[in-house]
Amino acid sequence: MDAIITSKGRVTLPKPLREALKLGTGDKVVFLIDEDGTARLIPRHGSVRRLKGCVPPPERPVSLEDIQHGIEASVLRRGQDEP
Repeated sequence: MDAIITSKGRVTLPKPLREALKLGTGDKVVFLIDEDGTARLIPRHGSVRRLKGCVPPPERPVSLEDIQHGIEASVLRRGQDEP
């Protein structure tokens, strides 16, 4: 698929590409340049705020102490996995 760069450095993504990547107005894209000079376009769809509510709330409130204990336990488990 081809696209043209305007004098202002803008590119219009062709409709089939936008549809394939599910890109819409306001979505962002990230350009990554690989070591061999290949460019990759990565879609960034909307805001993370769209994720609100997709994970159910915990059955009981979780305290900061509970979170800290969970982190410490995870770090200890990772330390045991290393040779």
